[in-house]
Amino acid sequence: MNAESHAPVVATDQRKQRPVRADHLLIAEMVAPGSRVLDVGCGDGALLELLISQKDVDGRGVEISRDNVNACVARGLSVIQGDADQDLSGYPDKAFDYAILSLTIQATRQPKVVLENLLRIGHRAIVSSPNFGHWKIRAGLLFTGRMPRTPNLPETWFDSQDSHLCTIKDFSDLVALLNAEVQDAVAFNSSGQRLAIKNSLSLQNLLGEKAVFLLCPREKS
Repeated sequence: MNAESHAPVVATDQRKQRPVRADHLLIAEMVAPGSRVLDVGCGDGALLELLISQKDVDGRGVEISRDNVNACVARGLSVIQGDADQDLSGYPDKAFDYAILSLTIQATRQPKVVLENLLRIGHRAIVSSPNFGHWKIRAGLLFTGRMPRTPNLPETWFDSQDSHLCTIKDFSDLVALLNAEVQDAVAFNSSGQRLAIKNSLSLQNLLGEKAVFLLCPREKS
């Protein structure tokens, strides 16, 4: 893990005693204590709560669902209603140490623009994404000829909001296109176990069900 990882992260939220998503645990390890964090598409605020309790961050959230915003505010979190596709352009450059997007980029209308804004708003961006290149998805397409449904992608194709599914390789290509640098990348399976294949993008793309990327803009020469 990157050099800014510090205190270990427990696998349950001690205040709520509820399970913590595997990608949230990995994200928390990548965030330095006391950082300024913007969680885009923060949902019910579970990641923000984890980062505040474990890393003492100054956390803010943006969430499109009014119900989720109300739930976050009721839990004492600083969250506003907003759309990742429309509202990130109003944030100033480098306003946060980390801009985070967890399991949301595939549901955005313009993933390239959203990632550009994350890299502009934060000194670093952290993105987690399901991997459409996982071997089970490949096998499902090959043997059934239908869009696969998995625990990570449970909805039918006509009900899903995931309009921009991609593989780990696809996302890595987008990062390169934006001239950003991957400082850390971790692929993991459905049980949250990390795959010890960090140096092989092809194996990550085949065996990883999800991945978390720590990104930063490349310094201009």
